[in-house]
Amino acid sequence: MIPIGSDHAGYPLKEALKKMLDARGVEYIDMGTHSTESVDYPDFAKIVAEKVHDGTYDRGILVCGSGEGVCMTANRFPNVRAALVWQPEVAVTSRTHNDANILCLPGRFMDDTMAEEVLDIFLNTPFEGGRHTRRVEKMTNIHPSDKA
Repeated sequence: MIPIGSDHAGYPLKEALKKMLDARGVEYIDMGTHSTESVDYPDFAKIVAEKVHDGTYDRGILVCGSGEGVCMTANRFPNVRAALVWQPEVAVTSRTHNDANILCLPGRFMDDTMAEEVLDIFLNTPFEGGRHTRRVEKMTNIHPSDKA
């Protein structure tokens, strides 16, 4: 099960992504919003990020106009590694190198074809581990007072 959420600007792409998930037999839970009426993206990013942070779900998907706002919001939660993805190569490295667990997409700047390609990569690309494990662990355990 994958939680998916968006603001009003990301709503059309979120709806397209739901159809793509249906076609792949991937279960999801729509955390809102449910229209193009103006809403605040942090409200929906928080809902999805909390569910990934607390382990209810392994991965999530967020969409807003630029993808930036939902990504910034989601990354405030421990255990969340949200990645803003706008092309396939970024999707690959976000999974293989960073073990991204929330896919953030720019609804105003991505067509359905590109979104579908990125979605498939996010769903099917495993984390490489190895040298990347140490780096992901450092991200997970970093604290603002840590010395560089």
